[in-house]
Amino acid sequence: MAIIGEIIKRVIDVNGLINRDSTPWEAQKQVLLDMLDVAKYTALGRAYNFSDILVDTDPVRYFQQVVPIFDYDKLHAAWWHYLHEGHENITWPGGQRYFAMSSGTTSNSKAIPVTDDMLNAIKKAGIQQILSLKNFELSGDFFEKDIMMLGSSTKLVEHNGFLEGEISGISAANLPLWFRRFYKPGRKIAATQDWDQRVHKIVREAKKWDIGSMTGIPSWSEILIKEIIRYNKVDTIHDIWPNLQVYSTGGVAFGPYRKSFEKLFAKPMIYIDTYLASEGYLATQKRPDTDAMALITDNGVFFEFVPFASENMDEDGCVKQSVPALTIREVEEGVEYVLLISTVAGAWRYMIGDTVIVKDKERAEIIISGRTKHFLNVVGEQLSVHQMNLAVQKLQELFGLEIGEFTVASIRRGGRSINKWYLGAEGGDWAIDDLANALDNELQAANKNYAVARHQTLDGVEVDIIPITHFYQWSEYYKKLGGQTKIPRVMNEQDFEEFEAFIANL
Repeated sequence: MAIIGEIIKRVIDVNGLINRDSTPWEAQKQVLLDMLDVAKYTALGRAYNFSDILVDTDPVRYFQQVVPIFDYDKLHAAWWHYLHEGHENITWPGGQRYFAMSSGTTSNSKAIPVTDDMLNAIKKAGIQQILSLKNFELSGDFFEKDIMMLGSSTKLVEHNGFLEGEISGISAANLPLWFRRFYKPGRKIAATQDWDQRVHKIVREAKKWDIGSMTGIPSWSEILIKEIIRYNKVDTIHDIWPNLQVYSTGGVAFGPYRKSFEKLFAKPMIYIDTYLASEGYLATQKRPDTDAMALITDNGVFFEFVPFASENMDEDGCVKQSVPALTIREVEEGVEYVLLISTVAGAWRYMIGDTVIVKDKERAEIIISGRTKHFLNVVGEQLSVHQMNLAVQKLQELFGLEIGEFTVASIRRGGRSINKWYLGAEGGDWAIDDLANALDNELQAANKNYAVARHQTLDGVEVDIIPITHFYQWSEYYKKLGGQTKIPRVMNEQDFEEFEAFIANL
């Protein structure tokens, strides 16, 4: 019997029983009050009179009335640029050591402050995820196995006296000592900056490790697993890691990847979704009978929700200042919201850029439905990335395809408005026209606005199948590989033309 593992499992079970959480709203209100109190003497806290907010009879509502809504550009222009110049006590007490370089689906780089308080919050969120494993009926020996964390490089770049990297790399560089015995690929390999070299090193060492769980963005995790299988000339990853039981995903919706992933496994897997952004660890899946994630409501992040409707957004895709924002107590299930966060890294009423749908209000569970600026609505389609993901999953079922990546744009071609899709896929039995028709029908059934657009303003749907590797080659050329880099699901017309020109030359 795995004695140590059974002890850890018992501790997790006991913690799960005795840690009776307050309601999400009670936790959220306390988080905001604590943050306002800590930050009341910062430059931003003085400018917006945090001290007055704290003594108001309704501090949450007063906070929402006094503090404006920010996106990255506004917050950087007004406050965060001072941090880069070496000033302290700007939006959070103290100085600055780390900046997380955002590498999502937008092309412009963002440098997000990462404070020591945020690093502690990320560690606590990780512990919450571990504690939630009691709900997944894992055996005691699981808790003695290694954990493969496929993030970005832990070798941070020094710039103007600060250390910069992706949030996964910054977090891994600050792992607690007790965790390092389980952490793979280990500090030396994790510090390798070049993605291809890091993968090569992991592949060569993989057989030496006893991996029980793996975490990472699906696209890069799949590439790594395939390389390990190929290098060792085996059929599945379980021939190398027989005790692998859990895959924690994040960054993008896992649904479209699931079919191709399952071909790489010989045993049933537990899939756990997580929501780690450059701005913080926001949510994690805490139970097996849902695909939703529970917002971490008691740990340094205050959440607000703005209904994702055209009247609430300006022409740049940002929330209008006059729009009322809701708390977790006020949201409705099934409604799509723009997410705002205030954090212990000094982000205040910050539009992170994601849209979410509340699935269970009592548990504060959400799914990520898309990006505010990656919402296809050029000629009235009003398609969310969530709806696109579901439609792509349906195509996989109908045609036996494995679709690893996709992107779409609304473009003008030959005087016609069309939605042009590129699917990175292999296998299956299909014809292009059948794929396009099935995709079109699925989207019309799921979205009445899209159905109306198809009969009025959207003249057609085109689909092309390309090798999945074309997406990764484009990503390497324009951005980089690995880490938290993601393929954009929606492109504007200019970026899409560049993408088409690039893959045409491959």
